[in-house]
Amino acid sequence: MHTAALVSLGLYFILMLAIGLYAYRTSTSDVSEYMLGGRQLPPAVAALSAGASDMSGWMLMGLPGAVFLAGLGAAWIAVGLVVGAYLNYRFVAPRLRLFTEMADDAITIPDFLAKRFKGRGRALRVLSSLVIVIFFTLYTSAGIVAGGKLFEASFGLDYETGLYVTAGVVVAYTLFGGFLAVSLTDFVQGCIMLVALVLVPLVAIDVLGGWDGSRAAMEAANPALTSWFTGVTALGLVSSLAWGLGYFGQPHIIVRFMAVRSLKDVATTRYIGMGWMLVTVIGAVLVGLVGAAYAHANALDVADPETIFILLSQILFHPLIAGFLLAAILAAIMSTISSQLLVSSSSLTEDFYRTFVRRDAGQSELVMVGRLSVLAVALVAIALAHDRSSNILSLVGNAWAGFGAAFGPVILLSLYWSRLTAGGALAGMVAGAATVLFWLYAPIKVDGQSLSSIIYEIVPGFIAALVAAIMGSLRESRRDSAVEADFHRIERVLKETPQPLL
Repeated sequence: MHTAALVSLGLYFILMLAIGLYAYRTSTSDVSEYMLGGRQLPPAVAALSAGASDMSGWMLMGLPGAVFLAGLGAAWIAVGLVVGAYLNYRFVAPRLRLFTEMADDAITIPDFLAKRFKGRGRALRVLSSLVIVIFFTLYTSAGIVAGGKLFEASFGLDYETGLYVTAGVVVAYTLFGGFLAVSLTDFVQGCIMLVALVLVPLVAIDVLGGWDGSRAAMEAANPALTSWFTGVTALGLVSSLAWGLGYFGQPHIIVRFMAVRSLKDVATTRYIGMGWMLVTVIGAVLVGLVGAAYAHANALDVADPETIFILLSQILFHPLIAGFLLAAILAAIMSTISSQLLVSSSSLTEDFYRTFVRRDAGQSELVMVGRLSVLAVALVAIALAHDRSSNILSLVGNAWAGFGAAFGPVILLSLYWSRLTAGGALAGMVAGAATVLFWLYAPIKVDGQSLSSIIYEIVPGFIAALVAAIMGSLRESRRDSAVEADFHRIERVLKETPQPLL
């Protein structure tokens, strides 16, 4: 099994490195190309890149494992994410694509926020850059840990070897190929994830005797598997659906919107992205459901429910195909790592080096700094990954809420409200991040439960950030006519290029 699977995995790695070499030779001549692909991503590449970098190992391990244990009641998070992703594509993507290009070609989120307020967003640039670099370094570390553990559990290699193989391949194609390499590899990885999440549940359903046989096996395994509301409370439902709020503030996702080829291509990107997401989410939920049914019907001992996709792949398929399916998990992990590395590198290059060290740096110098930044972030992440402590993983589990609350309301208001000020945006970002941290770590119990176990921390964090940003902006008596003029100019352009209603 290990030899055949490793052959499939080796072919996958060669393909990723080949894409990185192609990108290196075609699109890394200046910092805009290296960090944003020259804003020339085709809709399909942008859509699958956003999806693959978003879902990570959660799609193939976390969601199937939760559904395996709790049934459809655990799938409300997926519903919230699908709705949030659609709203992000529909209401953030077109405006962010246009605003960032017209705001002096801003190529990072901190750069956009600073330029949106005509240079008065210096503190906002620094704070948002620090949040991105710190949290994404930890995020990257957790992904490398997941890669090391996957190699250890599935291929019989030691954890350290898996860690270095995962990090080495990702760093190689990200460092040399930049944004284009990350986006093209994400596209391929998204296709692999799509095929895997269609193939595994369909074969498992066929083995169980079709849908009727599978449903009977689910009922026999656990009657709650097919119920959407068993064990689900009202606040629990709100918390699950609120995951969708996080999309508005995820830098590694919304940066794809900035790179779409044109404003007219945004709608096509949305259709492709949402189609991919619907198929893969349904597939992941089915893996959990039919996995529970298969395990019960065959008396299969599943020590860790999050490995059900791995177990089904190894049991139901030839080792070569199983290796391809396991590569789908690694693809999900690597696509997220590469995106986080590049966003962190972009902030270090554009928002620190170019802003505070050498404002007159040439394009080749900035590209080199970008590559060195990728390497630096990766080395710190690898060092952290040597510690297999769950503290890193638990922190990353909360980062979605932190990014969503700190950036989400500020991004939305910057795109839709002309009176948002730099001070209001800064107040909103601080309030959102602080509320999430308070909700997570304050020593407060309600009926013996922590605050975050009662309701997901993004809900109070998002509300606090929204209120603080609006109140902070309204308290400033002086309004910047130049900022408002830019806002209304972009509004006119948007009206001239209307987006489809759906």
